[in-house]
Amino acid sequence: MHMQLLHNDRVLIYDRTDFGLSNLTLPNRRCRHESSEKVVKTDCTAHSVEYDVTSNTFRALFVQTDLWCSSGSAIANGSLIQTGGYLGGERRVRIFNPCPTCDWEEIDGGIVVKRWYSTNHMLPNGRQIIIGGRQQFNYEFYPKTAADLGKTFVLPFLVQTFDAIDMDDNLYPFVFLNVDGNLFIFANHRAILFNYQKYQVVRTYPTIPGGDPRCYPSTGSAVLLPLKNLQAPSVEAEVLICGGAPKGSYEQAKEGTFIKGLDTCARIKITDPKSQWVMETMPGSRVMSDIVMLPNGNVLLINGAFEGTAGWNLGQNPVLSPFLYKTNGKVGSRFELQNPTTIPRMYHSTAILLRDGRVLVGGSNPHVGYNFTNVFFPTELRLESFSPSYLEPRFSNERPSIVDRAPQSQIKINYAQKLKVRFRVTGILAQDSVSVTMLAPPFTTHSFSMNQRLLIFEPNNLKAVGKSMYQVEVTTPPSAILAPRGFYLLFVVHHDIPSQGIWVQIM
Repeated sequence: MHMQLLHNDRVLIYDRTDFGLSNLTLPNRRCRHESSEKVVKTDCTAHSVEYDVTSNTFRALFVQTDLWCSSGSAIANGSLIQTGGYLGGERRVRIFNPCPTCDWEEIDGGIVVKRWYSTNHMLPNGRQIIIGGRQQFNYEFYPKTAADLGKTFVLPFLVQTFDAIDMDDNLYPFVFLNVDGNLFIFANHRAILFNYQKYQVVRTYPTIPGGDPRCYPSTGSAVLLPLKNLQAPSVEAEVLICGGAPKGSYEQAKEGTFIKGLDTCARIKITDPKSQWVMETMPGSRVMSDIVMLPNGNVLLINGAFEGTAGWNLGQNPVLSPFLYKTNGKVGSRFELQNPTTIPRMYHSTAILLRDGRVLVGGSNPHVGYNFTNVFFPTELRLESFSPSYLEPRFSNERPSIVDRAPQSQIKINYAQKLKVRFRVTGILAQDSVSVTMLAPPFTTHSFSMNQRLLIFEPNNLKAVGKSMYQVEVTTPPSAILAPRGFYLLFVVHHDIPSQGIWVQIM
């Protein structure tokens, strides 16, 4: 249900605790004793694991309270800050610090109000903003300061986009830090630019054409497209929102009628004073899909269903083929069908990019409990990886490899810094087709990847420094508004073929 790639190349994976027992026993005879649980009040099984991609092994982790439909984001030191959940977990803050023996730490009352289906985003000052949630038309910050201790701040936009008939449709709102320091917030079918420091709406964007909802439970997906020309006086920013469900689909699905999901994407340049949505048609409809930003700036849509909505047993007809969206392609020809999986990934599925360029896919449990038999879509325990076409052997001569840094090294960088990167290409290098990109690995749940952000650096002084060896110089982002402090994956991209990433930390 929830995944986050950590800067030690481990993936933090976790599920709700109120399904009942899992198949993985906690070590050292450790048990949860939680009186608020409805099913099992004493539970000695794990509901969170740390997955080692390289060795294909996992380590059981201990969570005390229910983190069902919660939210989170990695902070500057690489720890994951995880907030909210269900019942006893609604006001919890959970912290996971990546280390070989670390486990979850929990802070009771770490957030002011109950947060369930909310959205978190990193801010330039190193804090997180936590927006919305079930019956929460407000936001708050973490960690707290003396000025906001015990406080929430009303966000009328969440009241305006609330739809009681369709089970809210403004949960897990899509939130992105804009290049001017304000927040782009999309809920239901509307969007605003919000100054969280002055508590005011800066502008209201046009309603998305068609007026159909895109947030939970209609559950489309959204992504901030790559940020480029980072040293320019003004940087442009665009948002892409894909899929979802027509208005009324949630109520219809509860009655057994599954309406075809939306087959459109809407793209908008949020920095344009006269911005308008540009509509594009996908190869098919999608609801409950994940959007994964790839290192070369293209976008992968994966998982989900053709019909219905998010919710228990409310989706039908799984979408098995991912779509590739070419960000810089021409309107009308940006989509490509990719090789299908054989595993349906329905409600409560996730997908994240790994450092080697593959996409890790897991989850699918559209049932109230674990259910493995006599259902269309059994609870799915298998992980799989999707390999984008850039990993095919035919591109091996064009694929860069960063050679002057160990793959597991974590380079510390500053803002507006000159950074030299050496790489190898065994084939002929096309000098005008080299770039360097930097990705913030997101926290992913319920078809939205919080804090997902890709920056593209323009190369300078690209030169040969040996046989098949090259060096490129880039200038790191000028401020925390473009790239909040923290860990990023840095890639060299040649002809749209990325290297494996290396970890860098903006200090």
